[in-house]
Amino acid sequence: MRQQDNKIIFTGPVGAGKTTAIGSISEISPVSTDVQASDMTLNRKGETTIALDYGLMQLGDGVRVHLYGTPGQERFDFMWEIISKGAIGLIVLIDNSRPNPSGDLQFFLNAFKTLRTHAPLVIGVTKTDQAPQPSVEVYATLLEKFGLHPPILEVDPRNGDEVRQLLMALLFTIDPGLEG
Repeated sequence: MRQQDNKIIFTGPVGAGKTTAIGSISEISPVSTDVQASDMTLNRKGETTIALDYGLMQLGDGVRVHLYGTPGQERFDFMWEIISKGAIGLIVLIDNSRPNPSGDLQFFLNAFKTLRTHAPLVIGVTKTDQAPQPSVEVYATLLEKFGLHPPILEVDPRNGDEVRQLLMALLFTIDPGLEG
């Protein structure tokens, strides 16, 4: 990890919990660019992110982790590359209640392939209370096909402790010498 400022990206499909996750752990009031949904997104939620979400965590000794959330809609994919510049890690949130969450995971792995070449990855599976399948084991098997073995955790984005565990799994992947 860098001494001062570190950038982590949260990505995933619409409704996976990116905005909520960042808000649950940010030590500042999160910046959000959510607007009223006006397309098929309205079937899943009332608002959608159109540019980015931003939050901040302090780890001590002056180390800051800047948290950036991408829009989930593919039509805003031009923001994904912009937001990803300089990132040291990627968190993909997958909404298990969507019709094809495994397909969503494959899509976001491909969309962020460039970032994945130099930044570790962690997968957070959300809404398992609504849809327990696919299981973490199914995702692990899918990820093996990509040659990936990242931490995969079930997470409720509203629960700051669970989101911190997800973030710490990523940070320990980046720097195993971090203190808890």
